[in-house]
Amino acid sequence: MNSALAVDCMGGDHGVSVTIPAIQTFLTKNTVARVIAVGMPDRLAPEVERLARRFPDRITLEPASQVVAMDELPQSALRTKRDSSMRRAIELVRDGRAVAAVSAGNTGALMAIARFVLKTLPGIDRPAIATVLPARTGRVWVLDLGANVDCTAEHLLQFGVMGAALVRAVEGVSEPRVGLLNIGEEAIKGNQVVREAAEFLAASPLNFVGNVEDIYAGAADVVVCDGFVGNVALKTTEGLAQMLATFLREEFSRAWWTKLAAMVALPVLRRFKDRVDPRRYNGAVLVGLRGAVVKSHGGVDAYAFGWALERAWEAGTHRLVDRVAEQLAALNGGSAAENTAAPAPSAG
Repeated sequence: MNSALAVDCMGGDHGVSVTIPAIQTFLTKNTVARVIAVGMPDRLAPEVERLARRFPDRITLEPASQVVAMDELPQSALRTKRDSSMRRAIELVRDGRAVAAVSAGNTGALMAIARFVLKTLPGIDRPAIATVLPARTGRVWVLDLGANVDCTAEHLLQFGVMGAALVRAVEGVSEPRVGLLNIGEEAIKGNQVVREAAEFLAASPLNFVGNVEDIYAGAADVVVCDGFVGNVALKTTEGLAQMLATFLREEFSRAWWTKLAAMVALPVLRRFKDRVDPRRYNGAVLVGLRGAVVKSHGGVDAYAFGWALERAWEAGTHRLVDRVAEQLAALNGGSAAENTAAPAPSAG
């Protein structure tokens, strides 16, 4: 079985200084995975050679001569960066050499290149960005998180289908609960698009539980929203987690007795930190493509990038693309085999 991840080692704010240590930790923990490190040979070759001595036959170098800048326009990256580390990593998925690609690079460019190289599954108008977040009970997957700012009700229905398939594949939940993010639980709440989407979701084969106004309540396994709302919710969540951590540090360091209390509470505080640490939830899946692609935040450290590698491994080895195609086929009455047919290699 193909067990290789294609990693864009040049992408993100920190590039090789983050991606290589994360790969080393990932290969140490996962004894069957392989990594294809994609990037500029002059920067990568010494690091890959070092890791190859420690992990024989489990890491190789795929050369790329260009890097997509974090502020580069997506169309520019698509037209002028045909030998970028980002594009080469995605092409490895298209060519069947890797089960998934991971990049911390420019989100817009990653979506544009992935959509161009891999194409979308039949029945999907727009791929969505999905990530997992902590909930009061277990965890919850949310999509879209920024790929599609303006959505129709049909798009939100497609997000529900893709999200349910994702949870079935990764979490093993047979009937994932799908909720629609709204300003209230009542059916009359929300704008016209959201109300219409609720009707579509209710009429679909999905296990639709209605509107949800609290992502973290645990009332749904999948929460659907447009990219604008989802991105704001995600950034707000990350900011809140960081603010709470700062407040706790400040309060526990105010006096000698609060510092003593912190020492007593240290095991609890560490467990709390682990549960809400945004780095543990790094790695968003681009769902709806004919190949698995995972987007890491650009400014993360090696620990967080390692979680993006884990997310890509889950998506690739759990046949996420096939599962999404099967769900779309069931919804549309088509053939799953047709939906998963590999796209023809592009000359572009």
